[in-house]
Amino acid sequence: MKLIHSALIAVIALTVNAAADEPKASAQPVRTLFERHDQSGVPGKEIVIGSAMLPADTSIGYHTHPGDEAGYVLKGTLILKTRGQPDRTLKAGDSFFNPRGAEHSLVAAPGGDGGTAVSAWIIDKGQPLATPAP
Repeated sequence: MKLIHSALIAVIALTVNAAADEPKASAQPVRTLFERHDQSGVPGKEIVIGSAMLPADTSIGYHTHPGDEAGYVLKGTLILKTRGQPDRTLKAGDSFFNPRGAEHSLVAAPGGDGGTAVSAWIIDKGQPLATPAP
C-alpha cells in the first residue's frame, strides 16, 4: 500500500511540475463594442461606444478611424502614441482625443499591470471602426 501511495504522489508531483512548465498563452488586448447608433440629424454618421482592455506588456498597433475618437482611461497607465507627436502617458482619469485619420497606437505602460480605456467614436456609417496603418 505504501508503494502505491508513493507512486501516486510521484505521478501527481510530475503532473503539477509539467503543468507549471507549460508555456502560458500570451495575453492580448481585448476590444469590446457596447453600442452603435445612427447619429440623429446627421445622415451617414454613427456613434460607437466601446472599450479596450490592455493586459501588461501588450499594445494595439497603429491604426486610424474614419471619424473622431474621444476616450477616457478607466484603470491603469497607458501610453498613447500618435505619429508626428510626442507620446502621452495616460493614467486613470485622463482623457484623450484622436481626430479623423490620426495614426495612433495604445500601449500598456512598461512595468505596469496594463489598463482599460473607454471611447466614443463618431464615424462614417458603414466603414470599419479601425483600419491598420502602414
